[in-house]
Amino acid sequence: MTRVWKWNRPVTVREVLEDLQQERSIAYTTVMTVLDNLHQKGWVRREAEGRAYRYEAVSTRAAYSAALMNEAWTQSDNPAAALVAFFGMMSPEQREALRDAVRMVQGPEETPAPQNPTAENPAVENRAAEKPAVENPAVENPVGENPAATGGETGR
Repeated sequence: MTRVWKWNRPVTVREVLEDLQQERSIAYTTVMTVLDNLHQKGWVRREAEGRAYRYEAVSTRAAYSAALMNEAWTQSDNPAAALVAFFGMMSPEQREALRDAVRMVQGPEETPAPQNPTAENPAVENRAAEKPAVENPAVENPVGENPAATGGETGR
């Protein structure tokens, strides 16, 4: 499959053979058998061209890799632990690529909140000084008032 993906177009057995023979000695019939097996498994499609076939990958290498990762993840008895272990194996470059991929999937987000809101907005600092922090808002508002509501309105 690596050779078929590498060419990124329909290829003949002869083309794959010549490509492989640059690295090692291999028989035409071996390459033909492997491509035929890949066709039977549905990994490549083929189209007759004279007495030969042209083989083309059914999916991209990235899609194949994603399917493998998804299969491994869904078969885990603890998917979260499997992801944590997988992330732990990643290099810093791979983790950055993962962050980029997540950003691409999520799409553009709203402007992120500043890390230190009081330093950039003195009004926030003044409000924070007026009202003490509450660890459990349910304790402060036991009757179900909406703390975000103004003018005495309740969340009911």
